[in-house]
Amino acid sequence: MVTSRDVARVAGVSQSTVSYVMSGRRSISAKTRQRVEAAIEQLTYQPNAGARALASQRTQVIGLVVPFGPGADTTGLLPFIETIAGCVRDEDHDVLLVTANEGSAGLSRLAGRSLCDAIVMMDIEADDPRIPVAAALQIPVILIGVPDDSAGLCCVDLDFPLAGRMAVAELAALGHDQVVLIGHPAEVVERDINFVRRFQRGAAAAAAAHGLPHHVVAPVAPGRAGAEAAVEEALRHGGERPGIVVPNSQAVQPVLQALLDRGRTPGRDLSLIGLCTDTVAEASTPAVTNVSLEPRDVSRRAMQTLFRLLDRRREPPAELVDLVVPRLTRRQTTLPAT
Repeated sequence: MVTSRDVARVAGVSQSTVSYVMSGRRSISAKTRQRVEAAIEQLTYQPNAGARALASQRTQVIGLVVPFGPGADTTGLLPFIETIAGCVRDEDHDVLLVTANEGSAGLSRLAGRSLCDAIVMMDIEADDPRIPVAAALQIPVILIGVPDDSAGLCCVDLDFPLAGRMAVAELAALGHDQVVLIGHPAEVVERDINFVRRFQRGAAAAAAAHGLPHHVVAPVAPGRAGAEAAVEEALRHGGERPGIVVPNSQAVQPVLQALLDRGRTPGRDLSLIGLCTDTVAEASTPAVTNVSLEPRDVSRRAMQTLFRLLDRRREPPAELVDLVVPRLTRRQTTLPAT
């Protein structure tokens, strides 16, 4: 089996120089780096993960905690997971995906058994009981989400209050005099997932600023029956030409269908704006005007921060909360601009 000693011999350098090239822990001249990289390619050298972990006291593994509980938008989670995995691979690390809803015990298990070098937590509740435990761990932890109290942990997320303001401001600009939000399933509402309240807070502030009455339909049962009941309530409160916002991406297509079944065509009889990825918005029929969740930008920013925290040579971020600015894209489900 090829070892780093063999790479050093072919490259004409010391074994420690090979280690420095691979770890990036010391500055190596471009010429020397090229010789080492050429020797690695020539010998098809793959470093032994176990030996590397013992030498560096690192596992080269990032724990990703994503509870797939009731009401979870598993399709919506995939862009986050895919982007995080890609960023981790680019840093020569692997991902340990933890999907069991173990709460604080799961975090302690990951850190206590030295299974990973850092942890990414998703599905953050506004008052999340895992936060105090995460903040006490001896490894870096980053949150994708913004709880009421992060206990000093770094948070990266979409700016959901701004997303709510953008959606309502668009409906106001289109001349709507009523705004209705069709919300989330009971499980999400009861758990008080952080982004639900943050989005609604932004939407309510924008409605008040524009002098628009607004009504929230929630909880909304998953599936067709739940969407139909929510649409009935939305139409009762929204008047003849309501402006409807759907901040639950899983409900966008069922709500669209329920409106069409009642002869109410979004883009002609009313306006509908979804909080969802561009992929979901473009695949819907008709294509949905949306405020994008920007899952890939959020994930990339989170991983940049995490690896900055892992690098002891770098200063930690100056700000604990990093919010990604959302985008609104007009498609077929909103009235034409006047």
